[in-house]
Amino acid sequence: MQNHPTDSDFDLKPLQDRAIELVDAAKRAGADAGDAVVASSRSTGVDIRNGAVEEIDASENDAFSLRVFVGNRSASVSANRGGDAAILAERAVAMAKVSPENTYGGLADEERLAKQFPDLDLLDNTVLTVEEMTERARACEEAALAVKGVTKSSGSGCGRSIGGTVLATSHGFIGSYAASRYSLSVSAVAGEGTGMERDYDFDSKRHLKDLRDPQSIGKTAGERTVKRLSPQVLPTQQGTIIFEPRMARSLVGHMVSALNGASVVRKTSFLRDAMGEAAFSETVRVTDRPHRLRGLASRPFDGEGVALEDLPLIDGGVIQNWLLDSATARELGLATNGRANRSGSSTSPGTTNLTLDAGQRSLAQMIADTKSGLLVTELIGQGVNMVTGDYSRGASGFRIENGELTYAVSEITIAGNLKDMFKRLEPASEIDTQGSIHTPAIAIEGLTIAGR
Repeated sequence: MQNHPTDSDFDLKPLQDRAIELVDAAKRAGADAGDAVVASSRSTGVDIRNGAVEEIDASENDAFSLRVFVGNRSASVSANRGGDAAILAERAVAMAKVSPENTYGGLADEERLAKQFPDLDLLDNTVLTVEEMTERARACEEAALAVKGVTKSSGSGCGRSIGGTVLATSHGFIGSYAASRYSLSVSAVAGEGTGMERDYDFDSKRHLKDLRDPQSIGKTAGERTVKRLSPQVLPTQQGTIIFEPRMARSLVGHMVSALNGASVVRKTSFLRDAMGEAAFSETVRVTDRPHRLRGLASRPFDGEGVALEDLPLIDGGVIQNWLLDSATARELGLATNGRANRSGSSTSPGTTNLTLDAGQRSLAQMIADTKSGLLVTELIGQGVNMVTGDYSRGASGFRIENGELTYAVSEITIAGNLKDMFKRLEPASEIDTQGSIHTPAIAIEGLTIAGR
């Protein structure tokens, strides 16, 4: 699209000034150390149903968080743009003085702070007008409704957001970055009455020109929905489960939770004693990549200002690293690896952009090689115990018989234990690059399929 207006007025300098002001105020109020996060965002979105605009949402938000340390004690306060820096700092210091001691707290070690900030191409200043968003959402819905068998739409939406983040610390770090995001989605319905089925498709990108076209998203949503019609219930059995990439992301998420240093410290991870062990199939390699160009979770520094680099989590099936921020690393007797995520004024370990490397067999070959199993396209419920690894989720998808997809299935449960599942996990050869978790489909043999 030509001649779009741009957000040329999105300026991080006032946010930087505000963050520095908060940190300076904390030091004057008696804090031994402190840091401040200042974030600003604005977003616009349009939802339509049956071709008519259902809702237009526009919002702007500014958030200011100050964290202070007095000895081994800490406290934090948050406010909006109008909060007085001196008053906020005095309140935070007073709170810190009566807070419990934490010998593992404190800012990140100064030598670990980022000195260079790579350009990750996260910001697209192109503005979509409400009319243009409506046009895209409507085209997406029309493409879904054009698929034979689709009876109606559950709605379509298009949105755009832009935001900036600044971090300043009392040991001299100041860093900032801005990022944009464009999104488009649609949900379709097929069938009537109790035989109705729903499915969806979507896309989300940092740059507008990378966003999939509305017709492709709508067509995919419609086709996925129609394929789900007339599902059957399987008898209870064991078989091979193949998780399509959307559902494979769920399994990768469980991996991440089990490798989170905070869970290891709390002893709530079933892999807490498995560092350096072959806890996964030897085909598994998972890497966290914070500097992926235009990545949805990319960033030039972590939530404490620590420099970032690619982090291997699993290599050849062997656990290589926990996800660590500074406090968690100190408690484990390790050094942070720059995985601090900021949540208000506090930090916790997390990921950026994850990649599960591709395997040898294609998804089509996996299906062809499966005598009896299930292709899972939807998971339901939260039946995962991260302490023991016990896994039980409601699911739907497609029956695999003698190497072919035969019919849709629903109202089943798949069950196993993640310890065993991870050791039998096989990634397919094609990687889906949607979202911040890039993953192929995943096949696991010998899972229980509980049906009628």
